[in-house]
Amino acid sequence: MSLFSDLFNEARIATQSVADYVTGTGLRLGVTGLSRSGKTVFITALVHHLLRLSAETRAQRSFPVFRVHAEGRLTRAFLDPQPDDAVPRFAYEDHFADLTGGADGPDLRKWPQSTRRISELRIVIEFERATGWRKGPASLALDIVDYPGEWLLDLPLLAKDYAQWSRETIDASTSATRAHLAADWRGFLATLDPSGPASEEQARRAAELFTAYLRACRDDALALSTLPPGRFLLPGEMEGSPALTFAPLPLSEGAGIASGSLAAMMERRYEAYKSHVVRPFFRDHFARLDRQIVLVDTLSALNSGPSAVRDLETAMTDVMTAFRTGRSSLISTIFRPRIDRILFAATKADHLHHSNHDRLEAILKLLVERAIHRAEGVGAGVDVIALAAVRATREASIRQNGTSLEAIIGVPLAGEKVDGEIFDGKAEAAIFPGELPADPKRVFRGDGLALPEGENDWRFVRFRPPIAGQIDGRPAPLPHIRMDRALEFLLGDRLL
Repeated sequence: MSLFSDLFNEARIATQSVADYVTGTGLRLGVTGLSRSGKTVFITALVHHLLRLSAETRAQRSFPVFRVHAEGRLTRAFLDPQPDDAVPRFAYEDHFADLTGGADGPDLRKWPQSTRRISELRIVIEFERATGWRKGPASLALDIVDYPGEWLLDLPLLAKDYAQWSRETIDASTSATRAHLAADWRGFLATLDPSGPASEEQARRAAELFTAYLRACRDDALALSTLPPGRFLLPGEMEGSPALTFAPLPLSEGAGIASGSLAAMMERRYEAYKSHVVRPFFRDHFARLDRQIVLVDTLSALNSGPSAVRDLETAMTDVMTAFRTGRSSLISTIFRPRIDRILFAATKADHLHHSNHDRLEAILKLLVERAIHRAEGVGAGVDVIALAAVRATREASIRQNGTSLEAIIGVPLAGEKVDGEIFDGKAEAAIFPGELPADPKRVFRGDGLALPEGENDWRFVRFRPPIAGQIDGRPAPLPHIRMDRALEFLLGDRLL
């Protein structure tokens, strides 16, 4: 039955993919990134801009790199019911109200809650084709699929058995930056006998301590990329189920697992997790994507130091092993759809002066270098940019002690701290974020979570969303950095 079901789903996906390819009317865009990378803000800003761009006059055009808009061929865009009735709708209206304060006023503006589950939204773009035999009115149904990046890290589990996953996970927890975080969990593991009788209480306690370890890795001060299983931190409706009540055990390579043992119970639940969580996500959602943007909170890793940066590099490489990349063609699409364009974006570029954006891009390019080589080797188009989906700061040159300093000005979030000053979330402040290194390899040097005093030339704080203005009684366009470049790379070729 499992084989029949997989073949049926492959046929269904292939049929829809061929229809979209021939008509050119459908495109599925995946938006992902590890926790707090800005997925919800990116999608909200993308939809906001598409909905309002067609109303701009030629003099107002604010997306010069997005060709269909710059050339005046964008007729209109509107939200449409999504095609997947079983997938939650992305709550665009609620998230936009969070960013602007909505009816409650700008004083209550805040960043939307992070992505905790998969969601989807369809926006239809009507435009004029520029050239070719199809010149004239056309439309593109863009299905935006939002999902946590942690779920991508689960996909490599499909190729690993329980023993291999256990050994790799325990080994990773012994690193200098993770060992103290894993102390309680590792201490409990030392009391367990994998070949002893199965115990629900032991399994539950091991899972609790393992989850606490994963959560500690994700703490703001550490910014370590978590390990799979991704649903341990985002369990949703599966919280407390046996499929989420397991943990690694110390198992020797080649050692057998006795029936009825604690290890056998953990192994069974690990396999259940793959069958009931990982495979359905891959089959029903991930395998159907055409384009993908991976958002990366590079600045948080830089704040935390070289170990966090190297950990992020490993996570990005693991993420790329999940992608079915390759240049789409009619033949390849018939057999299996492929993601043929991937955009890696370093978010929160507004936390830096623009003179450092090229350095931020260089750091991200080095972070994902191995991932890029893998994608380009099979024909996928790849780009790397620094962007801010919603720009929370503006730039200024400020003179201090006779020297001109390049600063950014915004409202830091309440509790943010710079040089001993704690911000209240209400007052504006001029921040000097510092200079990123000209040599991107420098951010990988060192063994600790933080660089020694004096070696770190940067420090980034978080800001509140900007106050949205009004134009003719409508919300003004949200300020951004390079959203037009992102849209052109992801959609431009389908809007010619």
